[in-house]
Amino acid sequence: MNRLDNDVCVITGAAFGIGRATAVRFAQEGARLVVTDIQEAPLLALADELRATGAEVTAVAGDVSVVADAQRMIQTAVDRYGRLDVLVANAGIIPLGDILESTVADWDQVMAVDGRGMWLTCKFAIEAMLTTGGGSIVCLSSISGVEGQKRQATYGPAKFVASGIAKHLAIEWADRGIRVNAVAPGTIRTERVMRLPEEPGGVEYLAAIEKMHPMGRIGEPSEVAAAILFLASDDASFITGAILPVDGGYLAQ
Repeated sequence: MNRLDNDVCVITGAAFGIGRATAVRFAQEGARLVVTDIQEAPLLALADELRATGAEVTAVAGDVSVVADAQRMIQTAVDRYGRLDVLVANAGIIPLGDILESTVADWDQVMAVDGRGMWLTCKFAIEAMLTTGGGSIVCLSSISGVEGQKRQATYGPAKFVASGIAKHLAIEWADRGIRVNAVAPGTIRTERVMRLPEEPGGVEYLAAIEKMHPMGRIGEPSEVAAAILFLASDDASFITGAILPVDGGYLAQ
């Protein structure tokens, strides 16, 4: 039996990377999906690809940091399928730079998407889940949301927000049947990471990051998707408020 048979799941930031891998895995596990992203063309291409496998998929283009868009993403699940069982709050941006290189605009942008956007989608998801007796939320944090790293003066604090959202909402809503957890990926082979060699110092930076992971490699999006699936499913029925590292041993050092 599939682990998400007929569960209604919203995945934000689904067009690429971890979000895309999660949508593919959830479809394989029988979920009914609402996939969202700010980039409409690749989002629609993903939806078509998943429908070709027999999955039920609705695509919603929008910006999680905009109240109306975030609300529409969640409401689409309710309107289309009658309920919401799972939210994967994945949408985010990854600017790299130390505090001197970073601008106020950089800070505002990453906090808007990675912080405010996650908070908004969680807020509207919880409203929907309360009407049907509960659900599961998985937030995308990072090793940078648990420990400090260089050149992440804006992204790292935003991921601490993600970790905090997961822990605080878990306590707030545990007695109402809503579980809230987070994954903390290490460096993952997403499209963003694969562009690093094109940036000044990117080749050296990526090589150094790989060595920092005890397994000696970076992770794959599918490996994070597997952890997200576990936390979203009933296999994790007694787990809430957890920050699960998916990091090749990085945080164990």
